[in-house]
Amino acid sequence: MRAIWKGAVSFGLVSIGVKVYSATEEKDIRFHQVHREDGGRIRYKRTCSVCGEEVTYDDIAKGYDIGGGEMVILTDEDFADLPLSTSHAIDVLEFVPAEQVDPILYNKAYFLEPEGTATKPYVLLRDALTDSERVAIVKVALRQREQLATLRVREGVLLLNTMLWPDEIRRPDFGFLDEDLKVRPPELAMASSLIDSMAGEFEPDAFTDDYRAALQEVIDAKVEGREVVQPEEEEAAPAAAVDLMAALKASVERARAARGEAPSGGGAEPTPISSARSAKKTAAKKTPAKKAEPAKKTAARKTAAKKATAKKAEPAKKTAKKAPARKKTA
Repeated sequence: MRAIWKGAVSFGLVSIGVKVYSATEEKDIRFHQVHREDGGRIRYKRTCSVCGEEVTYDDIAKGYDIGGGEMVILTDEDFADLPLSTSHAIDVLEFVPAEQVDPILYNKAYFLEPEGTATKPYVLLRDALTDSERVAIVKVALRQREQLATLRVREGVLLLNTMLWPDEIRRPDFGFLDEDLKVRPPELAMASSLIDSMAGEFEPDAFTDDYRAALQEVIDAKVEGREVVQPEEEEAAPAAAVDLMAALKASVERARAARGEAPSGGGAEPTPISSARSAKKTAAKKTPAKKAEPAKKTAARKTAAKKATAKKAEPAKKTAKKAPARKKTA
């Protein structure tokens, strides 16, 4: 990994020199825009919409649209005057319980590595955070922007999570929130039963990006020049049920079946899913019985043929036995 930022964590009067590394990376398969006929890369020129001339990076500035077709142009000198551009400090503001931080505020994650002789205070802050079971709320200037962040411990390393500002979180404004919808107690109980039947321990490694794997398979097939094998189609999901209880009950039974558990009560009413499965099993049992009839007829014919051959062979055997008796008489 390559450090993207260097600075210091300001913990009271203690300063801890650190290097910042990106803790995550996207695994998306990236494509280039190319010419369909010859595969040549598509290039774009930076041209001015007013004069039409091609512009180099040195002549490009940042503009803020204030409306009415007017633009305020900011140059590198304007950004250089901002105090955050040269600030390399992570200021600890306070320590709060982790559950008080809404996960929607989290943005990006970064690992912090101690630099030089800062290992001892680094470990001290790490262990203190672990013992307190709290996270540190900090401010940091990354990429010419002041950001709110948290500092917590993950696998023995300090993890910096940048956060969105409260005014960057949108408020949901949906019509159904004003409707007076009531859920019946049996429906709520069945939904709770469904949640219990699907409960488990979260293991991130158990989940895979099936789309990325399938796309990589297509790319590999193109490279090797072989035919792409189409994956088997999944069983179609049942149509949306009008009865919410029936849908919930079917979902619970399917979740239990997936876990290998016995269904709840043998006298339960058949659901759309169980009825379809029973019909499939019945059809499967009937099909082999019909196919067995031709086999029986073929066996009977073979037996009759063997008997006929045996009858024809009997006179020949008797003739063969009488021949030696004539030689003795002579």
